[in-house]
Amino acid sequence: MFIQLLYFYLVANTLTIAEFGLFATASSVGIVLSRLSGFGFLSPLYRIATVKPHLIGAYTGGYIAAVAASLPLVALIGWAVHAALFADAMTLVAFALIVATEVLFWRTLEVVINVNKGLERFGRASLIIVFGFSVKALAALALALSPAPDLAGWAQIYFVSQGAMALVAVALFYPRLRLRLPLRLFGRRIRDALSVSGAEILFYLQNELDKLIVLSLAGPTAAGLYAIVMRLVDLTAMPVRTFSMMLAQRLMRRPQMLDSVRMRAGFEAGIFVLSTLGLAAMAVVFSFKPDILGDNVAQAAPLLIAVLFVPALRNLIEYQSELLYGRGQTVTRLVLYAVIGSLKAGLMAVLLTRGLEPSVWFVWVNAVFALLYAVSFAVTYRAMARPALRV
Repeated sequence: MFIQLLYFYLVANTLTIAEFGLFATASSVGIVLSRLSGFGFLSPLYRIATVKPHLIGAYTGGYIAAVAASLPLVALIGWAVHAALFADAMTLVAFALIVATEVLFWRTLEVVINVNKGLERFGRASLIIVFGFSVKALAALALALSPAPDLAGWAQIYFVSQGAMALVAVALFYPRLRLRLPLRLFGRRIRDALSVSGAEILFYLQNELDKLIVLSLAGPTAAGLYAIVMRLVDLTAMPVRTFSMMLAQRLMRRPQMLDSVRMRAGFEAGIFVLSTLGLAAMAVVFSFKPDILGDNVAQAAPLLIAVLFVPALRNLIEYQSELLYGRGQTVTRLVLYAVIGSLKAGLMAVLLTRGLEPSVWFVWVNAVFALLYAVSFAVTYRAMARPALRV
């Protein structure tokens, strides 16, 4: 968390607020497209690392082939998004470098991390995460020390540094196994892979779509303020994601472990309380020292308390997604995020076209997430009343 804060501090205060908003939204596009890369074949690779590690070599070969097949589609969609939303705000080269970094390099790091988690090498997985964010922070430091820092220069630094980081992570931390490509893997696993890919695209689309909507309806500066607030909100998700991932692994082996209503309620209440307290603690710190993370962040700091319940609701939606994934109910997960994504897009668009001041519409973002959580809660626990699926 400290390394992520350092990275955030350097980038958010070296770029202008408008440039940071453009970078954050372009990065969001890359995160969404990275879920299309490989057509979701990371999911079977992760499951195999968890339950049949001797097949990692074969499934790694399948993943690489799937990534190669998906890249033309990823590039075409990325070009279309730039033409529609970014053409007047940033160059295609800068946009492509940022998106490619997320699709190629950070997705590769996620592969290395997930395989190590599947093998229950959690210490090594944590080390890889620290390594990845350390390189990111060093790249941000290079930006801050450059003579004329701007968005175009940052795109180049980001691409080169993260490319080197991904290569080192694979060389040092990926299991040494002979790559194979049994074509029968695709027939056996394609349903799970595609449904997981679709669900992840929709999950990250609804997770990142608000930044794009704010950019298109309120402009780069408002998008920058919103991106800063949501980046701070995202810090509360770090312990929840670790817990959810470990719980999903247990559910793969023991799908009945969450049959207890008391246990379900306890987990949900714990996530809600810890997430809310985490954001409240940040808001208290900013109230005493608004510029603790720099002048640009200080402009967004007063808005942090306005979204007090967003971290809890957002983290609970993500937690419920992991429950469905761990029980193999990936099609339900896919449908759920299609519904949530559509709802979020519509509600945010309505909110931003009312002509409200940021201090007002930020408060209403809590209501948007409350409705999304209610839908997620109803669908997830209705699905969990049915038997888990083996994939």
